[in-house]
Amino acid sequence: MPMTLTPFDRFLSTVDDALRTVFSSPPASQPCPTLPAEPTELSATEKKEAGALMRVNHVGEVCAQALYTAQAFTTDSETLRAHFLAARAEETDHLAWTAQRVKELGGHTSLLNPLWYAGAFGIGLVAGKMGDAVSLGFVVETENQVEAHLETHMNRLPVGDHASRAIVAQMMDDEARHAYNAMELGAMDLPASVKGVMKAVARVMTTVAHRV
Repeated sequence: MPMTLTPFDRFLSTVDDALRTVFSSPPASQPCPTLPAEPTELSATEKKEAGALMRVNHVGEVCAQALYTAQAFTTDSETLRAHFLAARAEETDHLAWTAQRVKELGGHTSLLNPLWYAGAFGIGLVAGKMGDAVSLGFVVETENQVEAHLETHMNRLPVGDHASRAIVAQMMDDEARHAYNAMELGAMDLPASVKGVMKAVARVMTTVAHRV
């Protein structure tokens, strides 16, 4: 029989997840997407720009880890908890892939990752406390914004950076599926004002992460 975790067990697991995300390199469960027939050859300038863009994408995955972890912690539904944790596991693949790609490009992940994680975790807690429909609504809007953001990165990445583009393409597919699944589970449509605030916060994060 599956073991039921106590609230304290869940708290410890949540803290452990946060520490692993921010201070270690969680391994991917799936191979990194590649285009083996398309070798990547970039100039120093192209590597720098691609590295900055992939750093932003890595920050997005840090935030996704925090959001799903907080939502799994707050929900009283075991079904939704399993859903959030399964989605988080897929986002862990994204986290590992983007970290690997940033390193390959000679860059570094954001120095502010603890701050990004804490902020996203706080949002996840607030959303979770407002009920499962609202929490799922945050997932839908977050994933929709992330998908749109990744599409802009596909246009900004160097044409010859096939390695980064393969990763981003797979991430876009996964984010769209996460949004669809959340809608199927009963997500509410968030007010336009809330969506606007989320976009503004995301804009600040992506701008800062591109540099730091």
